[in-house]
Amino acid sequence: MLEVAAYCRVSTDREDQASSFENQRRFFQEYIESHPDWRLFCIYADEGVTGTSTKKREAFNRMIGDARRRAFQLILTKEVSRFSRNILDAIAYTRELRGLGIGVLFLNDGINTLDPDAELRLSIMGSLAQEESRRTSSRVKWGQTRRMEQGVVFGRSLLGYDVRNGQMTINPEGAEVVRRIFHMYGVEKKGTTAIAQALEAEGIRTRSGGVKWSNSHIVKLLKNEKYAGDLVQKKTITPDYLSHAKKYNHGEEPLVILRNHHPPIVDRALWDFVQKELRRRARKRGEGRGSSSDYALSGKLVCGQCGASLVARKRLRSDGSCYRRWSCRTAVTKGRAGCALGWSLREESALILLQQSLDTLDLDHEALLQNVTDCAVAAIQQKGGERAGELERASKKLRQKRADALDAFFSKRITEEDLALLKRRYDQELDALEKRLEAAERANAAAPGNLRWDIYDKLTSIWNDGVTGEILCRSILEEMTIYQDRRVVVRLRHLPGSWTYFLGSS
Repeated sequence: MLEVAAYCRVSTDREDQASSFENQRRFFQEYIESHPDWRLFCIYADEGVTGTSTKKREAFNRMIGDARRRAFQLILTKEVSRFSRNILDAIAYTRELRGLGIGVLFLNDGINTLDPDAELRLSIMGSLAQEESRRTSSRVKWGQTRRMEQGVVFGRSLLGYDVRNGQMTINPEGAEVVRRIFHMYGVEKKGTTAIAQALEAEGIRTRSGGVKWSNSHIVKLLKNEKYAGDLVQKKTITPDYLSHAKKYNHGEEPLVILRNHHPPIVDRALWDFVQKELRRRARKRGEGRGSSSDYALSGKLVCGQCGASLVARKRLRSDGSCYRRWSCRTAVTKGRAGCALGWSLREESALILLQQSLDTLDLDHEALLQNVTDCAVAAIQQKGGERAGELERASKKLRQKRADALDAFFSKRITEEDLALLKRRYDQELDALEKRLEAAERANAAAPGNLRWDIYDKLTSIWNDGVTGEILCRSILEEMTIYQDRRVVVRLRHLPGSWTYFLGSS
């Protein structure tokens, strides 16, 4: 008696597909019973899953596991596309099964994998199934993009908005929480952590119903353009139709951006202000890590005793004026338990040492300024050329979209009304792009003659300020390290060696 298994699959859980699903199961039951020397082992069935990957097909994977235990000797399936739309998977699994002495019989395709020519025929049929899957994926993606451009929302509900049937409507209760968060951050100047703590203390629930708020949750909400009435879609994409793995869209495909798409919860002025405030606070946090600061020497001064950065502290002179001293961060925060550097560096002393190091270099100041000016002018002109190139590529993509829309109409995938709407939109966008391209080309062709001299004068002014000028100080100094014996070692950016100085007590 031959133990026989069957495998069937439908890719959606729609009602009509469910009927097909039951029909497949009934067919295999009757087909196996019609062979007296066969006995049904099991019918494995996956419902509502794709055939391009086996990862989420629980029944398929269970069948392969049973096959490896040699629980049956033959698998029946309707056709290659039901077994797998991925040609590599189809061949790999049928080879493994053949090695176990188990054949796969594709009834509609007339292929038995135990036959000598089965792999060649399977490759042909599998390739056709995979290509059909690719074409289906392309059609679905194209259709989704067109619907996005028409304003259909692909996504889930979020705090303040309910999404149903591709439409966004304001949820009053959630919208009130959103407005309060924007007000707390933009008007009351509260931090994201403080906002999260306040919401938790009051027991205000998140969109999912939880009571736990985090600062990252607040930041994500504040950056969501939907609250200003805009819609940006295709932030994530599925580049591989076989694996279906999603990834963030970093420019691989154009975003679909619709301004004033739906009623906003937050007015535009507050939204814009909050975005600027988010960027400002992010820069300020970066300064705290030594990447940048209000001070030219921030992140440049290092303690030779423990390796920590030096931090600025204001001090008062006897005449009431202020000056800055730079002290080891560890010594400041931990006192005697921290660093034992034992002294701090006056800012003016640091600038004098930097100036002395710079003065030892044999530099042709005029030639240096001329070279930097040439580089700046070339960079500006190149940027203008790149901008024109970007506009040309965008124009080409729009023309292709317009051609695709016409092709979709002739193949009856969209109506004449849809075609007219898409054509009108693409024509308007093309017209705007052409005007921007002409303006960019005119600007590149007729660059102001005094551009070079403007740059040169600005650089000269910066140079004449000396190292007290913030731009020059930041660009020249690589690192200044102070040691317990009051030794100071200066290193300049992009230059070998160092300059060592010893300071008296101060």
